[in-house]
Amino acid sequence: MSRLIPSEIEPKWQKAWKAAGCFTARHDPARPKYYVLEMFPYPSGRIHIGHVRNYTMGDVIARYKSSCGYSVLHPMGWDAFGMPAENAAMASGGHPKDWTYSNIATMRDQMKPLGLSIDWSREFATCDPEYYAQQQRMFIDMLDAGLIYRKAAMVNWDPVDMTVLANEQVENGRGWRSGALVERRELTQWFFRISDFAGELLDALEGLEKWPEKVRLMQANWIGRSRGLQFAFEVINAPEGHETIEVYTTRPDTLMGASFVGLSPDHPLVKSLEPGNPELAAFCAECRRMGTSEEELETAEKKGFDTGLKVRHPFDPDWELPVHVANFILMDYGTGAIFGCPAHDQRDLDFARKYDLTVHSTFAPLDPGAEFVAPENGGAAFVPQKSERVDYVRGFAGERIQTGEEGIATAIAHFESLGIGTGVTKFRLRDWGLSRQRYWGCPIPVVHCADCGVVAEKRENLPVRLPDDVSFDAPGNPLDRHPTWRDVPCPVCGAPAKRETDTMDTFVDSSWYFARFTAPHATTPTDPAETEYWMNVDQYIGGIEHAILHLLYSRFFARAMHLTGHLPEKCKEPFEALFTQGMVTHEIYLTYEPLRYDGTTVSDGVPQNEGRRPIYHLPEEVERSADGTVVLKATGEAVEVIPSAKMSKSKKNVVDPVSIVAAYGADTARWFVMSDSPPERDVEWTASGAEAAFKHLGRVYRLAFELKDAGAPEGGAEDEALERATHRAIADVTEGIEGFAFNTSIAKLYGFTNTVAKSAASAGAKAEAMRVMAQLMSPMTPHLAEELWAMLGGTGLVAEAGWPKADPALLVEDTVTLPIQINGKRRGEIEVAKDASKAAVEALVLEHAAVVKALEGGSPKKLIVVPGRIVNVVV
Repeated sequence: MSRLIPSEIEPKWQKAWKAAGCFTARHDPARPKYYVLEMFPYPSGRIHIGHVRNYTMGDVIARYKSSCGYSVLHPMGWDAFGMPAENAAMASGGHPKDWTYSNIATMRDQMKPLGLSIDWSREFATCDPEYYAQQQRMFIDMLDAGLIYRKAAMVNWDPVDMTVLANEQVENGRGWRSGALVERRELTQWFFRISDFAGELLDALEGLEKWPEKVRLMQANWIGRSRGLQFAFEVINAPEGHETIEVYTTRPDTLMGASFVGLSPDHPLVKSLEPGNPELAAFCAECRRMGTSEEELETAEKKGFDTGLKVRHPFDPDWELPVHVANFILMDYGTGAIFGCPAHDQRDLDFARKYDLTVHSTFAPLDPGAEFVAPENGGAAFVPQKSERVDYVRGFAGERIQTGEEGIATAIAHFESLGIGTGVTKFRLRDWGLSRQRYWGCPIPVVHCADCGVVAEKRENLPVRLPDDVSFDAPGNPLDRHPTWRDVPCPVCGAPAKRETDTMDTFVDSSWYFARFTAPHATTPTDPAETEYWMNVDQYIGGIEHAILHLLYSRFFARAMHLTGHLPEKCKEPFEALFTQGMVTHEIYLTYEPLRYDGTTVSDGVPQNEGRRPIYHLPEEVERSADGTVVLKATGEAVEVIPSAKMSKSKKNVVDPVSIVAAYGADTARWFVMSDSPPERDVEWTASGAEAAFKHLGRVYRLAFELKDAGAPEGGAEDEALERATHRAIADVTEGIEGFAFNTSIAKLYGFTNTVAKSAASAGAKAEAMRVMAQLMSPMTPHLAEELWAMLGGTGLVAEAGWPKADPALLVEDTVTLPIQINGKRRGEIEVAKDASKAAVEALVLEHAAVVKALEGGSPKKLIVVPGRIVNVVV
């Protein structure tokens, strides 16, 4: 056929790859290995073009490394547990398992036509009992090793859905789904001791040289190492058992500016006061309805309650500070108590002014300037950087003028010398709570026995399977009301006992899947021989939204797996290189309908007698008219366009790859998402861009088709020039792929296409160049590459061919192209020997047709030659 028809060639080559087993990962000690992995998807129902970009990036690397002689592992799986499946079951009356596996089948069917070099024989979903059985085994091992424990902890509790909510699921104090007022409730939960590894996890970031610096910084800030002072205030007229209040501060140099002591509503002292103080109890109940995210605490109105208690300042027994309960202090951080220094913390200053507390500066700017107003005189809090030099006007021993860091060190030393406190290093990182009060998750394999306490299930009884016969017709966790599953004999004594009905956080499922891919069918969590060969992941690819928790938890889990014998020591940092890709964006199309007032209802937070409701439209529902206006195809109504927005199912600005493959083929989709911008940046999907990509690939196909019967190269000067261009293309494309600059590689391939098309070389030389073109395009457009390769006489499959190597001798440029400017405007160019003299260049310039025409028989006023760069002619 003389034109590119993707629907014919793409299925053909996918069938050929499958028959040849091209992408089956093989443990081959004779070959180096390469493990490339994209963060696996949640099976929400359908993939969009953003997924295509993510998986194509990994596929480009996998195919390239395979052609370079590596044994490549490129697997795919599904992060399949979680609340969306339960919510869908509640809404439809179905079962989470059916919903999940149906979505997996749909998404797999969408992905396979993309021609990804995935070893599908290693596919698994985290909801497969074979997977979570091994996760349960590791839970027991980690429990035995002391890496997991139970404790009472404050959680966000939705009293309607009867489940714990993450901070992100609390919106304006209400459950994100039920709308119920959320309560802060103390529940006994399971935790990983990740905080024990805080220092190691932080220090090891320095060795992750192939990770983006921004990701390392985000993790470092989350772990949050700080040096400070821990000391105690003496409580005046203290309730029994609460004679002191322990605080930890990173700014002990501000203690001379202390104005109050603040306590968390969940502090033990506050809890002891609540029964006798109804107003305090009501205040604390209000505080516990707040979310606990940093953003919500930061933006919420700062409220306090004066307990009536006072403490003594450690430097002056006559200096008394009031004790307030404050809604912005969490028990999970530090000791659940702070001292407020309003002069140097804006939050404390707002609180002090609200409750008429004193303000004292402990330091001031070295050069305050006329505009500076001290906080005690109505100015804002003065909050310098720790590296900034300040004047310690109410400091401790040592020089008055110091940096903040020196002041902190001086204060700690002074406190320690007086025996008042101790300098300690603390971390912001808290232990990882893994308990979730829901059905669709990995069961926690423990049993609660009245006589034996909490005991692990016997390993031979694993997996503890989720029961299928559950009902979602009532709020809460169905496992709590499933007696035949919940009620079991104790594994130790045989007495009646109850299973743990909490299931594991889905972050647990995704914290070790990379290791399971090395031996997905093993009867143990990992196979030592396979992890020794395949691990670590050489290239990990995923979104920046997972830069903190997923990656941090995975780094911890790898260490825990090493300590329990499931990974070798080299795997403590499981991801050698990390790449965070940009998003694929698309325009949003919307019209509006007026809201009708019915006296009660509210839509999008707006009473329905006000405003209008947005109606979103899919890209296929609109079209551009001749004047560029976007209108609805069905009605011709004008559509508002929001450009370059993140793809969102709710906004309907998603592009379904199935329709793109049907219209243009998978190669077009792959080529476009790789070509338009650097992979770390966002790229906007446009129909015109996809069409242009398809036209280019069609042009490449036609070039090859015209050369399919060519003979051998003739060896003339033009053949030699094309050979040089070919080796330059090999070098440039290779450099782009190695450097994750796929758009640069594609730009070079555009240029190489033009070079071949315009070349006066023999047909044989051009056919040879096009065979190399097929190899260079193979990682990006594998189907077209196979077709070109076969058409031009390539041996076997291009997917199994070796990567071409550039001849260094052919990369040496003997000539250079110099642009010619006439009166500042480019009018032509000449090609000269690289070592040509200035006189020789001038002579060639004066013979150029554009220059001859401009001079009209005269001489130039000036002729400026910039060697190797440009020639300027002034006429």
